[in-house]
Amino acid sequence: MTTAKPWSDVFGTPDRLDISPMFAWLRREQPLCRVRLPYGEAAWLVTRYEDAKVVLGDPRFSRAAAVDRDEPRVRPQRGVSGGLLRHDPPEHSRLRRLVAKAFTARRVEGLRPRAQQIADQLIDRMMAQGPPAELVEDFALPLPITVICELLGVPVEDRVDFRLWSDAFLSTTRFTPDQVTEYVGRMREYMAGLIAEHRETPRDDLIGALVTARDEQDRLSEEELLAMAQAILVAGHETTASQIPNFVYTLLTHPEQLAALRADPGLIPQAVEELMRYVPLGSSSRARYALEDVELSGGTVPAGDPVLVSLEAANRDESVYSNADTLDLHRHEVSQIAFGYGPHRCLGAQLARMELQVALGALLQRLPGLRFAGTEQDIVWKTGTATRGPARLPITWDRP
Repeated sequence: MTTAKPWSDVFGTPDRLDISPMFAWLRREQPLCRVRLPYGEAAWLVTRYEDAKVVLGDPRFSRAAAVDRDEPRVRPQRGVSGGLLRHDPPEHSRLRRLVAKAFTARRVEGLRPRAQQIADQLIDRMMAQGPPAELVEDFALPLPITVICELLGVPVEDRVDFRLWSDAFLSTTRFTPDQVTEYVGRMREYMAGLIAEHRETPRDDLIGALVTARDEQDRLSEEELLAMAQAILVAGHETTASQIPNFVYTLLTHPEQLAALRADPGLIPQAVEELMRYVPLGSSSRARYALEDVELSGGTVPAGDPVLVSLEAANRDESVYSNADTLDLHRHEVSQIAFGYGPHRCLGAQLARMELQVALGALLQRLPGLRFAGTEQDIVWKTGTATRGPARLPITWDRP
């Protein structure tokens, strides 16, 4: 058993959207590395692409086993009980099927015109006010929040409150443990009230469908209903809200790639995949516990041990991607795993893809000469949270 490296030694202190140079060394020299996060028991960390797929997709690794363990984590609080990430198949499959139909590729494509309309309305408002604008508050947040609220059946006017609750839900050090408990509790109370309203007045939205599954089909417990509604509300907007400014920042700091995208808007879907691969969003996946001894490329994970996957490291694996540390919007290589892999792969991946495609297309088409307002030093970066990216990103563009 090797001595567990402190989390900070492996991940370092990332500057903006940079990733730790330690990952390249680990992939080459120590692909199965013993680490200790700020909270919970020590774990193994994998950094190679193929090992990541095994840990995330092989039934010999379990999420449900974390329930009775001191799960390795970066914040004091344990995860919300009753959610999808607390189960393995077949229980996980039962819960996932209840909401999966809302996020199919066909259903998501049906939402594209509405997402485009929302994006255009937000840009209309930005243009009417004139440059500069604040990309996060004026565009990146309201676009996915409006989409997920309409899909779920949550009043959009309440978004200021649940944005705060969402920040607490994802907090590592930004909020104190007592504040996290308070704000997550408020979100729970709010969702419970919304569920009660749906029971009184049935509606044709996702919460309405979950309430029906709970009350008429007995396919959900009340705790599962609440946990799923909360998780969908948070996860349903957070990835897109963070990655829109991340993608804009990355393109503005890679002018040759930005020029290629402006010259060929048809490249946008492929660009979104490459940007998802290249741009780190979080630090690692939730731990999976080995149900038996499992051989990986770096050695054997003993039965009962937790394993973490660094998605950002796996997406930079030199054995899978040529010039892996280079952003290349014309890349035609294997799929990125930023949305995860296996049974717990992000349920809303198709929705996030569509929203990111709409967002990039609208910004580049309607804001000619899009660029930073001021300098990079004017960007304010998020701290103390599980997701990375700008908290404020001032932008400007050429007036017509």
